[in-house]
Amino acid sequence: MKTHWPYYLANRPVRANLRLEVLDKFSGERVARVAFADAAAVDAAIAAAHGARAAMAGFPPDARRDVLEHCVRRFGERREELALALCIEAGKPIHDARGEVARLVDTFRIAAAEATRIGGEVLELGVSARTRGWRGMTKRVAVGACSFITPFNFPLNLVAHKVAPAIAAGCPFVLKPAATTPLGALLIGEVLAETDLPRGAFSILPCSNQVAAALVEDERIALLSFTGGLVGWDLKARAGRKRVTLELGGNAACIVDEHPGASLDQVVERLAFGAYYQGGQSCISVQRILAHRSVYPALEKKLVAAVKELRSGDPRDEATFIGPLIDEAAALRIDGWIDDAVEGGAKVLVRGKRQRNLLPAALLAGVPRTADLYRKEAFGPVACLEAFDDFDEAIARANDSDFGLQAGVFTADIGRAMQAWDGLEVGAVVIGDVPSVRVDNMPYGGIKQSGLGREGVRWAIQDMTEERLLVVRG
Repeated sequence: MKTHWPYYLANRPVRANLRLEVLDKFSGERVARVAFADAAAVDAAIAAAHGARAAMAGFPPDARRDVLEHCVRRFGERREELALALCIEAGKPIHDARGEVARLVDTFRIAAAEATRIGGEVLELGVSARTRGWRGMTKRVAVGACSFITPFNFPLNLVAHKVAPAIAAGCPFVLKPAATTPLGALLIGEVLAETDLPRGAFSILPCSNQVAAALVEDERIALLSFTGGLVGWDLKARAGRKRVTLELGGNAACIVDEHPGASLDQVVERLAFGAYYQGGQSCISVQRILAHRSVYPALEKKLVAAVKELRSGDPRDEATFIGPLIDEAAALRIDGWIDDAVEGGAKVLVRGKRQRNLLPAALLAGVPRTADLYRKEAFGPVACLEAFDDFDEAIARANDSDFGLQAGVFTADIGRAMQAWDGLEVGAVVIGDVPSVRVDNMPYGGIKQSGLGREGVRWAIQDMTEERLLVVRG
């Protein structure tokens, strides 16, 4: 992997200063220096995207598809390189990194298919004698320049879910990747730079949050798409008239009914995956497990055994399930939340000793519902286990949250599955599995503090385009 990385301004690599250091999240060693954009570069990128609106809107749909298919091919060819970059810069276990590369490819492939089927409809406007013979037709047109801000936990696929729909829709964009994990986005930039996208179609600029304020406030930007923490609501307040979509996390619940519809061994396997994959650094990680009292004792015993088997360590090791967290501050915060929960009466079922930013899997029972570990987004390898007596109670407890992204329900009762779909205050209900499920062509997003709007390629394209009506008088 190279050690010096340019950023991309108006489709071209720029080797400006190399002030941004990228660390190997496991060893703590510096592995790369990245060009770090200043305010002038961000302004130039916005101006270039704004100036490229007409060229991108006029870039034919089949040409957009061809660009996206080129990306699919090149990402496939560079699969191991992309996975290793994730493993190093994000501390993502190598098997998870390969999975994210596969999703990157899927997302661009889905966008390629959507690029040539952005359609409209024909309207019958002859609703009275006055308008007999009138016809209407709608089409969707690109909104213009977009700004994207992405977090550290999925440096490839969360970028893909903004970039690929923008290309399909014909929107130029400026992307700010997380400063801790910029390499994945810059690798995407390398591939985009191989295409014949119009000049100004894309800029990828690692930069400070202060400099990135222009991506939020500049009136030349038509849409802001932000994935990250609750600061997103402040960004929305500062965004003015532009469209805003937000994905701001959650503290997902998973309900295990008295008849879960799968063996407890299967349920436990999925719970252990959902709570601890990627070290819990996922917006839809299982944080709260609600098990019916009739299955609780057996489930607790099996889950404790499964969690104790999860191996933490070097993310390059194929046997590692939990790699390092993004930094030591994150590990210290979660460790402190566990301590506070225990002081409040929680029982530790599984816990290991923190080493810098490496935090082994933890499982607690009876966590007070006022504890940060229960109410806030942990974003780490920890889960809270509790028992319930009836299904209405389980739904009410799952809803006792400021967040509402996704929820999982294990039940063999179709009536309860429908009850969960009707009653759970979330953006998506997953029946027969954990909430930690995202298929890249589905609508994805939440309610409450979890955000605003939906991602997923087709839904993102809807946000990045607007309806234009043609009326023909007969």
